Amino acid sequence: MTPTATITAPHAPAKSHDPDAAAVGPILLSVAVFLAGWATSIALWGIPGLYIPALALVPVMWVMLIWISRG
Repeated sequence: MTPTATITAPHAPAKSHDPDAAAVGPILLSVAVFLAGWATSIALWGIPGLYIPALALVPVMWVMLIWISRG
């Protein structure tokens, strides 16, 4: 009588507990939703749908640049 071999499934890789890695998903989702909304405004209103959201984001970019420069 021959011994029977036991087949085991490979172990799943350990999950990362990095808090930065957990934040990537929602950030990418929000960027994708923003870009889809902007594309929809371009499709609906043409050129004004392209430049009016860009003009509305100028103060946001100023705040981000100041925030980045302060470290």
